[in-house]
Amino acid sequence: MTQQTSKGITYPESTDHSRIWEHIQTLAGNVDGLLLGTPDVQVFTSSGTWNKPAGALWVVVEVVAGGGGSGGVGSTSSGQGSCSGGGGGGESARGTFSAASLGSSVAVTVGAGGTAGGAGPGNGGAGGTSSFGASVTAIGGTGGLACTGTSGNLFAGSGDGGTGGTGGSFRMQGGAGSTGLVISGLPVKSNLGGASTMSGQARANPSTSGAQVGNVGYSYGGGASGSSNGSGVAVGTLGAAGAPGIVIVTTYKA
Repeated sequence: MTQQTSKGITYPESTDHSRIWEHIQTLAGNVDGLLLGTPDVQVFTSSGTWNKPAGALWVVVEVVAGGGGSGGVGSTSSGQGSCSGGGGGGESARGTFSAASLGSSVAVTVGAGGTAGGAGPGNGGAGGTSSFGASVTAIGGTGGLACTGTSGNLFAGSGDGGTGGTGGSFRMQGGAGSTGLVISGLPVKSNLGGASTMSGQARANPSTSGAQVGNVGYSYGGGASGSSNGSGVAVGTLGAAGAPGIVIVTTYKA
């Protein structure tokens, strides 16, 4: 005869050799407690609170910070151009923790995307930090630089990928944005936004004429692509905002 544990482990039952049977029964019960149930996955696209599920054993935390915004561009006269730098992508981090080492609830912060550079022109803003309590943090990408109008050659630096967070067992710096270039008064549209581990690069708007606003950073944690003004644009043009980050908490339960 046999019996089964709650997780389906079959073990022999016998009235003979009772001590051996009791040992097998205990062993099966111990293994039964180690088998994992369906994971609990909580996805945070805005800040909130993680509450530890019942029966939690291990918790895997993935954190991506916000991407940087791109710079704004200045007005241009005839024969001039301006082209701002793209924002950097947010840093990513991952950590695995025993559930017992965590509190019953943990504050979760999702970093905002960096602000668009002003039409003044102004630099793009840095992406916000994402975190899971004090256990894992990731730093946002920096903003792309502004660009004034010129009939000559000029470059506007891009934002760096976020780096420098703490905690966890793995982390990766966000990708840098691409530089804004003006060559002989013509904006060169290579000013892409930086990628994160959960986003691609925001493409640059291909047009070199008129006022062209960069593309918002791609989710999650991507930097924005830069803006540009072609010849004879009387007012400056805003940059674009970076994408917010994300926090994913996966809990493995008994």
